[in-house]
Amino acid sequence: MFRTILPGCSIAAIVAESAAPASARVWNVGGLGQTGRHRSLTTSEIGLIGLGTMGAALSMNIAEKGFPIAVYNRTASKTEAFHAAASDLAAAITPTATLDAFIAAIAKPRAIIVMVPAGQAVDDQIADLRPLLDDDDLIIDAGNANFHDTNRRAQAAGERPFLGIGVSGGEDGARYGPSIMGGGPRRHWDRVGHILEAISAKHDGSPCAAWLGEAGAGHFVKTVHNGIEYADMQMIAEVYGLLRDGLGHDAAAIADLFDRWNGGRLQSYLIEISARVAGTLDAATGGPLLDVIVDAAGQKGTGRWTAIEAQHLAAPVPMIDAAVTARNLSSRRQQRRAAEDLFGAGPTPIAPAQLTAEQLEKALIAGKILCYAQGFEMNAAASREYGWNLPLPRIAEIWRAGCIIRSAMLDDMARALSEDPDRNLIFAPFFADLLRDSQAALRQVVATAALHGVAVPALSAGIAYFDALRTARGTANMIQGQRDFFGRHGFERLDDGTTDQHGPWADPATGN
Repeated sequence: MFRTILPGCSIAAIVAESAAPASARVWNVGGLGQTGRHRSLTTSEIGLIGLGTMGAALSMNIAEKGFPIAVYNRTASKTEAFHAAASDLAAAITPTATLDAFIAAIAKPRAIIVMVPAGQAVDDQIADLRPLLDDDDLIIDAGNANFHDTNRRAQAAGERPFLGIGVSGGEDGARYGPSIMGGGPRRHWDRVGHILEAISAKHDGSPCAAWLGEAGAGHFVKTVHNGIEYADMQMIAEVYGLLRDGLGHDAAAIADLFDRWNGGRLQSYLIEISARVAGTLDAATGGPLLDVIVDAAGQKGTGRWTAIEAQHLAAPVPMIDAAVTARNLSSRRQQRRAAEDLFGAGPTPIAPAQLTAEQLEKALIAGKILCYAQGFEMNAAASREYGWNLPLPRIAEIWRAGCIIRSAMLDDMARALSEDPDRNLIFAPFFADLLRDSQAALRQVVATAALHGVAVPALSAGIAYFDALRTARGTANMIQGQRDFFGRHGFERLDDGTTDQHGPWADPATGN
């Protein structure tokens, strides 16, 4: 069996053990053992640091797929408890109590996944590791990192191997198959790609793991994924609000409706779990669990990163912006209560004839298309800005399973992006047809919500984006006139194309 390597266990002892008869020291990678390789009982093919929720689940996944793994956690008791709970997989896992022992347990050249909280903790862990590693040992930051940090760490690594990979899917995804977005030099990805593909989710047999570009490309794409996730969740919550506060549906009826929608065009993980959440009863009260959940949404900041980076890239993502703002507002419960006391409650009843289930479904379809289109446009903008050459169709493919935003529509998005990766998704014939069929419903839903005081910021931002994008002659000419008036910024003439023009207010004789 694999054993814990404790302080004082020398490299000589490990070498001596590896010289034991083969029958006593090797095991065949079985079960899913596609590699057919044999490993020494004292060496692991890969290591992982950080046995929190995601790290523990990912370690089990790696072991189950037939790759011996060494694990380390700063708190040794956590490592011991994890190993003790590993059951049949314990033999494929080498728990270690010190970093020295951890490194000694991994076959050279080493590959080490770091799964500690994003930020300074990652830098501290890398600083602790580097003096103990060989120059060709690979560090893989698989946490929820800001891609700017990943770029910085990649630069600091120099020629020493470093990857930053985004992992999406939550605990269940990490345990049974996440979506994995890789960034860094391709040659480093190729060293561990067989492991990452093996542990990833599969869609029709295709692994949802891919190398996407240099440096922070993988973590950037994960950030956009999370921004889309914010907006998708917000739109579902808005429709829930219309059903509950406007149409007076109870949680059970809402659960049934979401469940029905999940059998159609809206089929997705988020609609599926929304149906389950709405249909769950509270053990303490016997009523709907939703009715006792505080209406203040948490966030770890990744949606905020998406909104911030979109502004830097001049990439319009108004639905993601609205979703982030909605989460921020949700936390202001006392202020919202005071406003209701002062102005009266917002939501007022909506007659069933004013808003149908079909309209709500179509509004979500239109919103989903527009939201994902904004996300892929943001990926394209980053690809141009940073020279990543992001494979947009492949991104859509690896999002089809394992990740939080997995959706039946991603199949069609992958095909549309393969046909023309440079166009906005709404111009692809398939999605253009869907929008023609659904945009009126989105407009009706937003208008009805506004007239009845139900806040639908993400859906509202969606229809505003759509209308602005399909208006050939907009109103920014007024803005340019204003800018020229107060700042002499100049403007371009529509009739002859001349630039750096000024209005008569710029004439010194007028005093303006």
